[in-house]
Amino acid sequence: MQNSHSKSYKEAGVDVTAGYRSVELIKKHVERTRIKGVLEGIGSFGGLFSLDAYASVKEPVLVSGTDGVGTKLKIAMYMDKHDTIGIDCVAMCVNDIVCASARPLFFLDYIAMGKNIPEKVEQIVKGVAEGCVQAGCALIGGETAEHPGMMDENEYDIAGFSVGIAEKSKIPDKNSVKHGDIIIALASSGVHSNGFSLTRKVFKIDTDKKILEKHYADLGMTLAEELLKPTRIYVKSILTALEKTNLKSICHITGGGFQENIPRMLNNNLGAVIFKSAVKTQPVFNIIAGEGNIDQRDMFNTYNMGVGMCVTVSPENADEALECLKACGESAFIIGEACEVTSGVIFK
Repeated sequence: MQNSHSKSYKEAGVDVTAGYRSVELIKKHVERTRIKGVLEGIGSFGGLFSLDAYASVKEPVLVSGTDGVGTKLKIAMYMDKHDTIGIDCVAMCVNDIVCASARPLFFLDYIAMGKNIPEKVEQIVKGVAEGCVQAGCALIGGETAEHPGMMDENEYDIAGFSVGIAEKSKIPDKNSVKHGDIIIALASSGVHSNGFSLTRKVFKIDTDKKILEKHYADLGMTLAEELLKPTRIYVKSILTALEKTNLKSICHITGGGFQENIPRMLNNNLGAVIFKSAVKTQPVFNIIAGEGNIDQRDMFNTYNMGVGMCVTVSPENADEALECLKACGESAFIIGEACEVTSGVIFK
């Protein structure tokens, strides 16, 4: 592609040579994610992945998920820090598909930007590659597009897509959840990638970016450092727990918080009782609630409140599941139980 260039296109705002430079810079990061099944590196018209290495899966089911990072990107752009936002993008996809017991196989990303700055693209994709390594999947392709006139030069957006494989007979069945089953929480690493439109409003970040540099004693860091903590990836811990104990159902606490996500892992005849005192709410959520005068219901209906994922188990399996998850490096704790007497989520 050394001879590929267009003076006219560059004058219109699109520099194809910058795109080629970006690809060269990201190759070393992509190579970190190579696993069994990858047939060809980046640069082709499609990513190639063979399922031969997964022949032991008797009834394979492909599970897919797609997501973005939302307005958390604004914080990254304000701080000119782009090396972890890719982890968020991967996390939002793979944490979803592992709820169906899927082992992520591969990931693709799409980055749209006002101006292709190769060094910035490298930082973004470096984060994507790190997320893939954490999830155990391969980054087999992607797309970077310049959108002059649609975005300011320093703006960009990122979205991703992941495919995983699950054994059909081992996909968790929410209909197996019964009254009295235990809900175990896995701690989040912070705000993750949801609720940032409200967070930006609460702190008036868009009109006073200096607030991001404010150090909060309760956080032990600046607001920006707290908000840019990457979303935790739970894939390896959940897959291990699925092998070693009986998880009945799994949910990822994303947009809509507790109110929208916990019911998704329960059958239609059950609700959930959450013990407020058991939820290990992190300081950042108390600060957001205080600064914005936000009531408890709105907080639990917007943020993860310190809980990144939940699983349900029978009471007799609770201790085993807790021990397994903690051995995987998770902070796991009981926060409630499935209940027949209510629909949705109630707090006690």
